[in-house]
Amino acid sequence: MTVTKCKIDFGTVVGTIGKEIFGSFVEHFGRCVYTGIYQNDHVLADAFGFRGDVKEAVKRLGVSLLRWPGGNFVSGYDWKDGIGPVAERRLRPDLAWMQIEPNLVGTAEFVNYCSLVNSEVMMAVNLGTGTPKDACELLEYCNFQSGTYYSEQRQKHGIREPFAIKKWCLGNEMDGNWQICTHTAEEYGRKALETAKMMKWLDPSIELVACGSSGWLMPSCPEWDRKVLEYTYDYVDYISLHRYYQCDEKTNPARLTDYLCSGNDMDVYIKAIISAADYVKAVKRGKKDVMLSFDEYNVISSQELHPKGELWKVGPPRSESVYDHCDALVFASLLMTLIGHCDRVKLACVAQLVNSLGLMLTEPGKNGRCCLQTIAYPFMLLRHCSGDVLLRSRTIGERMVSKEYGEADCIKIIATYDKELDEIKIIALNLSAKRAELELDLCSVGKDLLLKKRAVYAGELFSCNTFDDAYACHTKEFDEHETWRRGTSLVTVAGYSLNMFVLQSQEEK
Repeated sequence: MTVTKCKIDFGTVVGTIGKEIFGSFVEHFGRCVYTGIYQNDHVLADAFGFRGDVKEAVKRLGVSLLRWPGGNFVSGYDWKDGIGPVAERRLRPDLAWMQIEPNLVGTAEFVNYCSLVNSEVMMAVNLGTGTPKDACELLEYCNFQSGTYYSEQRQKHGIREPFAIKKWCLGNEMDGNWQICTHTAEEYGRKALETAKMMKWLDPSIELVACGSSGWLMPSCPEWDRKVLEYTYDYVDYISLHRYYQCDEKTNPARLTDYLCSGNDMDVYIKAIISAADYVKAVKRGKKDVMLSFDEYNVISSQELHPKGELWKVGPPRSESVYDHCDALVFASLLMTLIGHCDRVKLACVAQLVNSLGLMLTEPGKNGRCCLQTIAYPFMLLRHCSGDVLLRSRTIGERMVSKEYGEADCIKIIATYDKELDEIKIIALNLSAKRAELELDLCSVGKDLLLKKRAVYAGELFSCNTFDDAYACHTKEFDEHETWRRGTSLVTVAGYSLNMFVLQSQEEK
């Protein structure tokens, strides 16, 4: 059995783990919306047409915010198609995903959905075919109290109070040649600047996310991010990052190791964008740090629930990854990496919520079922750290070597502290097949600790959750009552597992 040593510095805080790191993403892509969150003919549909089984699953996940309506979709979306009486809305061809958009779920419907599942809205504006004027009119419709054309339109549509949406994305992946109306950094920077300026004039309370490069592998990254921030620094609060990881040869040991080390690559990417943002701050002689919004990230599986659906249909299947336990471990590593940078990564969204790369899958049809995917369980387990402070820690142990991403710890550990409950949480992710012993140095706490609870997510590497076996992979929780004497404690973790230990300080005797 291998031994990994971890020293936790109770006196040094990295940052606060904000709840907004535990967000997700709803795009009008594949079946994410239609037969995903919305299906008015489903046996469990509510009065608004939303699927009750999905709604309850989203509440169980505890998703803090939902980014909408895209994604690539937003670059061709006219928000005016999604307001007013549903019966009068027009069907439109969506060039982003080659499907038909019926506009049954528009602005008011989505805002209502977020209130039903206790999530905050993160709205994206169209800076592809759209203009700064379009963005400001949408903001007026959503956030202006009354007395203007679009605020009165909202009231005419039966919505008296403004939506008061605080977080707004200025477009999506505008450097991608797949994007509707691709921009250069200069073109987008100027457009985003004028949009941000006008939107902040209209509502100074909002927070704006500038569109960063489409991903770390783009030739434009991180130069795009630097150029965009040089235009927008004075008006934006965040710069966006997007990254997906996949492995089509998990039975190949070298490729599997690369995949398990994906968190290394995400870490390098985050540090590069922080450097670009801080460089612009220095050039501008600025006083604020631009924070990071990692508003698209996930793993991708080659195994799919349905083959790609036909073109020009409403809600055809697209990218419906079926995730196994291995994918969940990599996903956990990515989310732990985001938490590890909680001092600068303030927003994050798993792409996506349902079906298309989803945290859950649904069956279409009147009696269709819903199933949480394997990746949902690390999300729910790590979400317990929301609101905690991240403690500085240092790990020494066995390492794995990836040709693609370099060396990584076999055991990845983070430690957090909840001041209100006086609880320490230690999260240990074992990315190796071997059972391991952890030697945890908690001397800096200065007190005995009571182990109250242990949560374990473990399983066969290639196991999946299915509609017929929805709990093949899930988290198990155990109540404990064990005193850890001040100093060093030993615990054991299974191979390929995610573990959480909840400890509480013992009163001095």
